[in-house]
Amino acid sequence: MILGSLRIRLYLRDSHSLKEKRSVIRSLIQNVRNKFNVSVSEVDFQDVWQTAEVGVAAVGSDTPFVREVLTHVEGYVRYFGGVEVTDVHAETFGD
Repeated sequence: MILGSLRIRLYLRDSHSLKEKRSVIRSLIQNVRNKFNVSVSEVDFQDVWQTAEVGVAAVGSDTPFVREVLTHVEGYVRYFGGVEVTDVHAETFGD
């Protein structure tokens, strides 16, 4: 079993309140869950208007598959409207 984790730090330029931020992040999380069948959650900066960090976890039977899923998730998030990716950290365990 291979576990992959991805931490993506985001900047939300057009967010002017926590309510606006949460709306964008909630939509992003739901879309990523539905499209890639991974676990996703906001993991840091919950009380900051224009910054968010999202954690993604994927499990699979081989390392190349898990890395590919995480790469596709990262690409999807980079082109998601309303967010700008400022930092990415990916790791795999069990290989």
